[in-house]
Amino acid sequence: MLAAPLLAEEASGIGALGIDLSSLLVYLINFAVLSVILYFFAYKRILGVLDARSAKIKESLEEADRVRVNAQEQQEQMQRTLDEGRQEGQRVLLEAREAAERYREQQQEQARAQSEEMLQRARADIETERDAALEQVRAQFAGLAVTAAERIIRRSLDENTHRDLIDEVLAEGETMQSQE
Repeated sequence: MLAAPLLAEEASGIGALGIDLSSLLVYLINFAVLSVILYFFAYKRILGVLDARSAKIKESLEEADRVRVNAQEQQEQMQRTLDEGRQEGQRVLLEAREAAERYREQQQEQARAQSEEMLQRARADIETERDAALEQVRAQFAGLAVTAAERIIRRSLDENTHRDLIDEVLAEGETMQSQE
């Protein structure tokens, strides 16, 4: 217990705080030596690694900006391509409509030509039928003329009367034909 009062008397100034001056000096020298060693051997390497990392981050940011700009350009290009595709599609659609309209007009013209041709054939058929009917009437008229001549001969008329009768029968036949 004698040692305790001795310690109490020595504890004045820095010692009262519990700090040993010689230990503190050793610690400070040790720290300085360690700092110098770290500065020469590790600090430059650590700074180099940090600078390299900073450069990589800067490159990555620049690359990200380039990629963003490139992506925006590609998006604009795709939009232009889409717009061109739409315009091309509209042009093709318009051409298809025009082709359909031309085809419809051709079909209408062809139908008109066919109907006109059928009408001409019908007119020709009617004309042929009319001519055949006239021929038939003429044939019947000739038969009537022969019958009239037979009757005249039976009555024994003279030649002038005979001609007058034939002319009269022919005139009656022509008036019958024109009425039909």
